[in-house]
Amino acid sequence: MDSINILIVEDEQRLADILKKQLDESGFNAEIAYDGYVGKQLAEKNIYNLIILDINLPLLNGYDLCKEIRKTNSNIPIIMLTAFSTPDNKIAGFDAGADDYVVKPVDFRELLARINVFIKRSNSNILKRKLGIADLEMDMDTKTVTRANKKIDLTAKESLLLETFLKNKGKLLTREFIIEQVWGIEFDPSTNIIDVYVNYLRKKIDKDFEPKLIHTKFGFGFYCNETEI
Repeated sequence: MDSINILIVEDEQRLADILKKQLDESGFNAEIAYDGYVGKQLAEKNIYNLIILDINLPLLNGYDLCKEIRKTNSNIPIIMLTAFSTPDNKIAGFDAGADDYVVKPVDFRELLARINVFIKRSNSNILKRKLGIADLEMDMDTKTVTRANKKIDLTAKESLLLETFLKNKGKLLTREFIIEQVWGIEFDPSTNIIDVYVNYLRKKIDKDFEPKLIHTKFGFGFYCNETEI
C-alpha cells in the first residue's frame, strides 16, 4: 500500500510534534511546517494526501494559506485545526476552502476518524465520474461545474453541497442529513450555515438560469429537481 502523506502546518511546536508522532504511529507519513510561509512552500513542492492547517499562523495565516493552496489544488482535503470555534470563524474557514474544522484541544481519535473518512473518499474509484441534472454537470475527477456550457466556480464546501444534491436528485434532504454529509457534524438547530450555503449555491447555479434546480420545502428541507415537487 502506498504511503499516505500528511502535511501539518502548526506553529505550536509541542502540538505539532505530538500530532506527527501519533500520525506516524498510525501508519501515515507526516511532515511539519511551523509557519504559513514554509507550509505554502511545502504544499507547492510536495504531494500530500491531506493537510492539517492551523489558522493563527505566523507569516501567512491559515485562511490565506488555504486560499493559496486552493488556487492550484482544489481536491486535496484540508482540515483546519484551531482554537477559534465561533460560527463566523467556521464559515470563514469553509469559505477559504477548508473541508473540515476541528477545535482545539484536539481529541486525536476524532481527528484520526475524520482523516480516515477523507482518505477513503479520495481513494474511492466507485463513484460516477460525472453527475448532472438538466443542463448542469459536475465532473467528479476535476470538480469542474458547468451550466449551459458556462463554467461555474464553486468553493470546496459549495462543491460538496452540490455533489450531495446531485447524488440525491429528487429526494427531500433534511438539514440533519445535509450537515452530516457536507460538514460531518451534528445538526445544531441554532445555526443557519445550511441556509447560507444553499443561498450561495443558488446564486451561482440558479440565479441566471432556467429551470431553477435547488428548491426548499419549508419545514422539511431542500431538494434538487427540475420542477417543484
